[in-house]
Amino acid sequence: MTTPYALVVDDHPLMAHGIVEFLLTHCGYDKVQVTKNGKSCLEHIIGFGCPQLMVVDFWLPDGIALNLLRDISNRSPNTLLLVISGDENSLIQQQIRKAGAHGFVHKQDSPHIFFQAVTALQNRKLWFPDDGLQTIAPLVKSTTQTLGLTPRQSQVLEMMLSGSSNKRIALTFGISEATIKEHVGGILSKLGVTNRVEALTLLHGRSLK
Repeated sequence: MTTPYALVVDDHPLMAHGIVEFLLTHCGYDKVQVTKNGKSCLEHIIGFGCPQLMVVDFWLPDGIALNLLRDISNRSPNTLLLVISGDENSLIQQQIRKAGAHGFVHKQDSPHIFFQAVTALQNRKLWFPDDGLQTIAPLVKSTTQTLGLTPRQSQVLEMMLSGSSNKRIALTFGISEATIKEHVGGILSKLGVTNRVEALTLLHGRSLK
């Protein structure tokens, strides 16, 4: 019988090493492997079998992790899928849930939160905390209604508020960066500002009133 192991998919050596050590020390795993992208992850699984737990960076060198999550979810429904990211917006959590992920942890969360997330997954519970997202969602909704933003502009605005670049927004939606620039331009025009900084300052100022 194959010994259950964990697999970390992250191309940042320091981050990956820290996760490996934490899983070995605190989460009950005797074996934790690392791959750097989606392709090498699938090759590893073909050679060594599916892990009990996968910790996957949302942003990988060969693209966002959605296709990888779908593949692993179909290939091994019992594998626990925990996604980590430095981006904080509800859209990413919605997308990874649809792709088969069981949990999400922000890279700025504490080790204790990471431990709680892993423990929840091991107990067959989902971990999708919405702390921090509740402050953005109402702001996006009210701005969308006030300015008459399109559904896509509303999604782009949410990612803008969470600090995502045009390139990352484009990758998330699977469309060109030029198209995202058009959406951003439309949002700025409706807000009556000329750049992102002015837009974010204006909107965050409104949220504090």
